[in-house]
Amino acid sequence: MNINKENKQHIHDALITNMQLRLNLHYENVGFIDGKPYEDVLESLVDSILHTNTIADINDVVIKYDDLFCNKAAVGAIDDEDIFTLDGTMNYVLNLALDFLVVDDSIRKLLNNISPTPRNL
Repeated sequence: MNINKENKQHIHDALITNMQLRLNLHYENVGFIDGKPYEDVLESLVDSILHTNTIADINDVVIKYDDLFCNKAAVGAIDDEDIFTLDGTMNYVLNLALDFLVVDDSIRKLLNNISPTPRNL
């Protein structure tokens, strides 16, 4: 399944944010991945994500960085063994997108409830 051009940046941003969180937790709790320092792995991870154009591409990244999906308690309910399938990866991406929409909608409602304070001139 191809990712629409209009959605690609949002999906990439959500993936980078989530995977960076997972990478941080991994380095705090486990340590190095393949003996590489954090900065090198992060750079490679971001580069891999930015080159994804399909759910299959994202699935390849998830499989490549499977160590980041081992700790369910650390990151939440989206972790399970199905994430390494195309359907699981699609559900992972949809979950990230929906989380973004929920947070974005909450912020929008909060901002709509704040009235500007008039200035005394």
